[in-house]
Amino acid sequence: MNVIRQASGVGRGAWGLAIAFGLAAILPTIEWAFAFKITEPVDGTTLASGATVTARVDLGKDNGIVAVRYYWYGEQDEALVEQDDATTTGSIVAPVVLTGQAQHTPPFGGPLLVPKDGIGPMRLLAVAEISRGRLGTRSIFDEVMVQVAPKADLTAIDFETEKPLQLGRNGQSAAFGHVDSLGKIFELPVVGDFADGITRRISALGTGTSYISSNPKIIKVLSGGLLQIVGTGKTTLTILSQNKQAHLDVDVNVNEEPNEPPLADAGADKTVKSGSKVKLSGLKSRDPEGEALYYSWSQIRGNKVSLLDANNSEASFLAPTVSEPRTYRFKLRVTDKKGADSLPVFVNVIVEP
Repeated sequence: MNVIRQASGVGRGAWGLAIAFGLAAILPTIEWAFAFKITEPVDGTTLASGATVTARVDLGKDNGIVAVRYYWYGEQDEALVEQDDATTTGSIVAPVVLTGQAQHTPPFGGPLLVPKDGIGPMRLLAVAEISRGRLGTRSIFDEVMVQVAPKADLTAIDFETEKPLQLGRNGQSAAFGHVDSLGKIFELPVVGDFADGITRRISALGTGTSYISSNPKIIKVLSGGLLQIVGTGKTTLTILSQNKQAHLDVDVNVNEEPNEPPLADAGADKTVKSGSKVKLSGLKSRDPEGEALYYSWSQIRGNKVSLLDANNSEASFLAPTVSEPRTYRFKLRVTDKKGADSLPVFVNVIVEP
């Protein structure tokens, strides 16, 4: 089995297997999937928003699959699907866009609607339910990343906030949380109106949007489309996307006491075995002034796991059963006592059989 598993790392087709056994000339064309896998749409492909594509999976060696459920997520959206091995469907808090069954064409797949309001990098998560007879069910998953692009042109940019935007003591939108000190990081809710009549959220840099602050000493533009309050006063934010631009005046009035934002550290990527208890550690996160930190862990890749102590420095979960290595990704943000935020950091946990 070790040789076979190593061969699957080279490629899931029989070509990699043939190399492992020295039989390349005998098995040049046969495909052999080792585990449940999304074969369509292909990872990395570009899809048109609102289009209907075919969802297709290879069951591999995973026997007893009774249904496959498909979910769309943005690149950084939290994983909202919860599958409990003790029940058929678990607790579903994200919409199922397709339920594929054995009698469908193709089996366990079918027509899949790309989100009409989708834009930028998106994840397609497929969760297969495996029957274990009297033992109930368990779930396995595969996930691909695609790029979603509207066919329609962007016609205008707008903001889902007051204009001008007031941050701090002069009053503010609840969407930005509690802002009363330097160092607060936030994402500006930017939307685009498109020629097909659909409004899409274009806040993230992956959607082709960029930001300019007229006064970086008031609001500084960070990576990933995030903005940070670094001073008090007025500035104008300019948003650029697809040859269109829009402007938002911002008035910041916060406590000017010097405050360096904290630094989050989610630790190194790790590989674990199914069934083991996994600990995520943010203990190396720190605040330059030595203040206590508040922690926030969230999962942004992989089928949803039950994450314990998500608001503590160390969170944990039980590694699910998998048929071949699967990646689970987690995000950590820390905040100091004055309200300054860290940039998000990420850690990958690869679960092996």
